[in-house]
Amino acid sequence: MRECLDFLTQEIAAMPNLKIILSLGLISHNSVLKALGHKQSAHKFGHEALHDLGEFTLIDSYHCSRYNTNTRRLTTGMFENVFAKIKEYLN
Repeated sequence: MRECLDFLTQEIAAMPNLKIILSLGLISHNSVLKALGHKQSAHKFGHEALHDLGEFTLIDSYHCSRYNTNTRRLTTGMFENVFAKIKEYLN
């Protein structure tokens, strides 16, 4: 994660129309916060949680791994709700 931080920071900066970032899982959530210079303690990870980061909004989802889907920690409906929330936010 540390090795890719500069790349992630540059990729985010290279998207001038970026308004919302979807993080799939806690590792992604924490990496985005670090890349943008935000404290993790100020933005607790939670499924469907929206975080105002000033220039961007971060939305979280549980990672769609086989483990999370098999244990039903993340269902198809829950995952679809995240995208519905993104669509609502962008409209």
